[in-house]
Amino acid sequence: MSRPESADVAPDGGAQRVSFRVGAGLTLVGDAWGSPERAPVVLLHGGGQTRHAWAGTAAALARRGWYAIALDQRGHGDSDWAPDGNYLRGVFADDVVEVARALTRPPVLVGASLGGISSLLAIQRGGPDLAAALVLVDIATRMEPAGLQRIFEFMRARPDGFASLEEAADAIAAYNPHRPRPKDLSGLEKNLRLGVDGRWRWHWDPRFMGGGEPAEPPREHLELDAAARGLRLPTLLVRGRMSDILSEEGVRVFREQAPHAKFADITGAGHMVAGDRNDVFTGAVLGFLEEELGAP
Repeated sequence: MSRPESADVAPDGGAQRVSFRVGAGLTLVGDAWGSPERAPVVLLHGGGQTRHAWAGTAAALARRGWYAIALDQRGHGDSDWAPDGNYLRGVFADDVVEVARALTRPPVLVGASLGGISSLLAIQRGGPDLAAALVLVDIATRMEPAGLQRIFEFMRARPDGFASLEEAADAIAAYNPHRPRPKDLSGLEKNLRLGVDGRWRWHWDPRFMGGGEPAEPPREHLELDAAARGLRLPTLLVRGRMSDILSEEGVRVFREQAPHAKFADITGAGHMVAGDRNDVFTGAVLGFLEEELGAP
């Protein structure tokens, strides 16, 4: 079973490093804010991202009394790469089950895109007592093929990396034209790794992308549907109103499958909701948690 390292409150109120052992000995690395004695919230990023996508939200959760853990999923950031190259949905979900069971009480699971799918499937696999609540961020049981294709094309576009952080920032700005290009690129450095050849590459295992085109295999599609229909715990679906991944129709289908779920539609945000409108997103999550679960 996975076991986390101890993580007391940092003297400056910042994050402390934690890690979990999962699967066949893989180590998942995370940052934790707040006291481990408080109710936990595990934040899981999307494919190709890292735990740093959640820093603002995690710090805000800790200020309100939660124990917030932002985790690098397998093959991403500082977590181990799978030696067998296995990055199927099911293994990500199994990792989440192990992490949740390693905590002293069932956590709230907050997952964006891949992290949301992993969390949804983990609850189905781990049982109704695995988590206290679920927040799905711009992901549900129906995804728009054109939006998926655009993400996959972006992630595969630069296998040789970038000559500089400025070049990487230009690529991101072209992909997300609605988001202002940052002047300070120090945050971007956390999502890239500098190779011995002097080039910057995204901080994830290239095998994560596989060799095929993005698709939703029928069996996995049915598994997502079954997981959504089986939800009984407090659930919030958050959509970026400009999203090209989660459409209004996708929201409608999910809300039919999980009619008890709450819904928040974030103006001015695309698929990367937490990055586009972190203040509004964080407020929606905190409001949901305090309404459904009370004080942590």
